[in-house]
This record gives sequence, C-alpha cells and structure tokens, in this order.
Amino acid sequence: MNISRFIRPAAIAAAIAVSTLAAHAIDITGAGATFPYPVYAKWADAYKKETSNGLNYQSIGSGAGIKQIQAKTVTFGATDAPLTVADLEKNGLVQWPMVMGAIVMVVNLEGVKPGELVLDGKAVADIYLGKIKTWDDAAIKKLNAKVNLPSTQIIVVRRSDGSGTTFNFTDYLAKVSPEWAQKPGSGAAVEWPVGVGAKGNEGVAGNVAQTKNSIGYVEYAYAKQNKLTFTGLVNKAGKAVQPSVETFQAAASNADWAKTPGYRVILTNQPGDASWPITAATFILMHKVPVDKNAASEALKFFAWSFEKGDKMAEELDYIPMPGAVVKLIKATWEKEIATK
Repeated sequence: MNISRFIRPAAIAAAIAVSTLAAHAIDITGAGATFPYPVYAKWADAYKKETSNGLNYQSIGSGAGIKQIQAKTVTFGATDAPLTVADLEKNGLVQWPMVMGAIVMVVNLEGVKPGELVLDGKAVADIYLGKIKTWDDAAIKKLNAKVNLPSTQIIVVRRSDGSGTTFNFTDYLAKVSPEWAQKPGSGAAVEWPVGVGAKGNEGVAGNVAQTKNSIGYVEYAYAKQNKLTFTGLVNKAGKAVQPSVETFQAAASNADWAKTPGYRVILTNQPGDASWPITAATFILMHKVPVDKNAASEALKFFAWSFEKGDKMAEELDYIPMPGAVVKLIKATWEKEIATK
C-alpha cells in the first residue's frame, strides 16, 4: 500500500513552515492537536499566499501542545481537551475555540461500504472494553441485520499519545456506558483495556487502513481524506445518523459559549434527532503576556483572518466554523486579556 497519501504532521509542517521571504515576514509557531490539522494546514497555505507570513504548526497531539505552550517554546498551543479555568489561571493562559468538527468510527471490513455499518454507544464502549470480541457479535448483528458480518476478531486501534480526540471520545463513552465511566473513565490519556496504540489521528487512520478487521476513531477529515470506511452512530435521541455537516451543526447548535468560563464547552452526546454523537470543538491557547509580542500579534492576525476568510475552507473539510456572534466574543477576549503591545 502506498501510505504517502496519509496525513503526516512532519511532512506537512515542513510544507507550511515557510522561511522568511521578505524582511517583514514573520513565522508563527504552534503545536498540539492533530484533530484540526487539516484545516489549519489549508488556512496556513492561503494565509502565506496572501501575506508571505508562514505557520509552522507541529501536529503532535493535544497533550504535547499543552506542554509546549506552558514551556513557552511556541507562540500558541492547540488542544481539543479544553483546560479548566483554574489551569488557565495557573499558567497565565487564554483559551478560545477556533473551529468545530467531529470524531467518527472507522473500520476496515471487506465488503462494507462507508456508512453501511451502524454502531451505538454501548457497542462501541464494549468493543473498547474488550467485551465484544468479534464482528458477528449479537450486539452488532442486532444493529446491522442486512450487513454480512465476518466472525473474525476485532482489532481495536486507539491513541497512544495524550490526545484531545481521546478526551472527547472517552467523554462520550463515559456518558453512554456506566461501565466505561467506572473503569477507564475519560481523559486525554486512559488505561485502555484493549487495543493497539497509534500516534495522532494520522497514526490511527494509517493503522486502520492497513489492518483488516480493525476499528478506530479519528476526526472526520482524516476519514475522508484517507478514504476510510466510517460507520453511522445511534445518537442520544435513539436515531441512527451519518457523519455530515448537517449532523455536526445540529450537535454544535446546543453550545452556549457566552455563558461558559474559558469557553470550555464539551459537545459530546448532545440532544436532538439529527445530532452527531461525538462532535467537538478545538481550542487555541496563548499566554496573557507573550514572550514574543510581535509573534503573538501576528498569530492573532492569522486567527482573525481565519475567522473572516476561512469558513468556506473549513466547510470543504467538513469542519464547522464558529458562529459570528462567538467570533465577536473571542476578539473581545483577545483585546482584554492578551498583551501584544
């Protein structure tokens, strides 16, 4: 298999990390979540063409991104696991949502087409608990009477690194499975009962693509770009839904950003017949008093440009742009809390 088509953080970072093309050009440095990487890369390419300023973004996982911004080695950090207000204050950080997306289950099953297989929360939890071991288990067959399911062992793929995608995935599992909540629980890293570890969304996507009878969880853009077979999911309302901009927007519409300190909104298992069950926002972290104020100022220009001109690019990758009213709140937060002068 030619795996060069898979999204590779190092390769793309090199592609968008631009050496200074003019005396006034500034490179912005960031690190963190793999979840938003496809859209950040697309924005960065367009922004470079317009301004000559480059973005060097290391797609290394939310946990590592948080550590880098805490250590002040990058201009901004990126995480899908939002920090608490206490952690923000402790580290002198400002946090805001940049874009929303969704996590999907992907499988490698011969003869099964994208969206043909449907799973519910309990089945997914039981697969990752090691209780459901084969694809023709009664719980899966009950949901998929018309699908020819093999009696083969399920190969479980999960993240090996500290991950905001894992944070949202396990948050969902804890909400739909009391056993999951009591045992592994939720977090950016958990004690997995079963599974093969892979680094980043790109690692999980690549592993599932190359491993027959496997299952994994990735941000939807990775499933589409790598032509992986995604599943439908049964949502909180008991409706079987497919991943789409419409189902992601239905879940995101429940967010109340204005009333949530630190914008810490979790969008998993939202109500509504059309809601996708594992929808999530991804967040930016910056210091209130940046080490390099010029770089911080340029980063904010990039984020403002992305809000103003990046919506269509985000939607083309099936991300959900932040609503205009929320963008106004975020810009007011920048003015009030980040010292760039």
